[in-house]
Amino acid sequence: MKRISFLCWTLTIALLLNPCWVSTARAEGDWEITPESQQALDRGLKWLAANQAPEGNWTSNDLGLVSTGLLAFLAAGELPGRGEHGEAAQRALNYVISHAKPSGLLNMSNERRDMYNHGLSTFVLGQAYGMSDDRRIGPLLDRALKLIAQTQCKDGGWDYVARPQPHGHDLSLAVMQAKALRSAVDSGLEVPPEVIELAIQSVREHYSPNGCSRHASEEEQQKHPGQFTYNKGGGQGTIAMAAAGVVCLQEFAQYDDWRIEKNMEAITKAIREKAAPDKFSGNGRVPFDAYTLYYVGQALYQVGGDHWKQNYPLLRDSLVAGQQHAPNDPAVDGVWHTGGRVGGKPGEMYSTAVACFVLAMPNRYLPILQEGKIESLRKKEK
Repeated sequence: MKRISFLCWTLTIALLLNPCWVSTARAEGDWEITPESQQALDRGLKWLAANQAPEGNWTSNDLGLVSTGLLAFLAAGELPGRGEHGEAAQRALNYVISHAKPSGLLNMSNERRDMYNHGLSTFVLGQAYGMSDDRRIGPLLDRALKLIAQTQCKDGGWDYVARPQPHGHDLSLAVMQAKALRSAVDSGLEVPPEVIELAIQSVREHYSPNGCSRHASEEEQQKHPGQFTYNKGGGQGTIAMAAAGVVCLQEFAQYDDWRIEKNMEAITKAIREKAAPDKFSGNGRVPFDAYTLYYVGQALYQVGGDHWKQNYPLLRDSLVAGQQHAPNDPAVDGVWHTGGRVGGKPGEMYSTAVACFVLAMPNRYLPILQEGKIESLRKKEK
């Protein structure tokens, strides 16, 4: 049995998770996956494989981007070294592993991207660990997870630079680490409760009600609309941060937190406004920028119920309608263009990988999409 010796972390092998784990879950029906969405996913994966460099990256040494490409393949059931795109997945995994620093830090860009790239890459490695028998992943995941705990700030958040500070920087960093920690749990690891409890407190402090003070009682705040914001001090909420906050609470097993529904109201409204399929006509556009799309898709899936059933088809069909088609040009066919801060070929890769991830989610191949509610992560009532 493999073991990871990180602080009080104890490795247990879940009954349905073995080194060669492959999901047996399937989409619930045509309302989740359609022939058109499967074709779009296949076309997008083909674009990612065709435009990957031999060393495993996509014209960028950003490990967060490379990890997102790997995530797209894993989400579609393409395991490293196996399947139609197994070689592409293997190259991406090799690239991430070979460029990790001795400390376990997963970042090659400037230090201001330390914990952003580290959290995202650790999350993807956690998924690969549950789906692969690659013995290199375990020791690296050990160091990567240890670094997350060591760099947690005193208020429960994280800074961009990989070092502990009195105060975390913003919610975008907290959600990256939340994904990494939950990924570890879903691959059989127990998480130190003090890390989780402090992080939950920090996430809730990023919620800002409209119409009353953020310092008002929870009873009063629940009477007003509100959203998660980038900073703790409040400010205008964005759909990206609304979705990121929901994902954080879900990953940390705070399933009944009233803030989730408040933010889902904003998220579902935005989907209905932006994701109408008739607004897209093979122009390569995505309904949200890739960063927002990444969290919106996960927020819908994790909350589930009517939010997922009523809104995922809109999101899915807008992606299908927007994908660019050029059968004779592998540099273009199957791509979604960037809609955010990442430009050029890396931006196309980012948008395409995220779109593929969202389209592949109903297959539930990833361990994080297989598990139900994790009661062990709930904060114990005192």
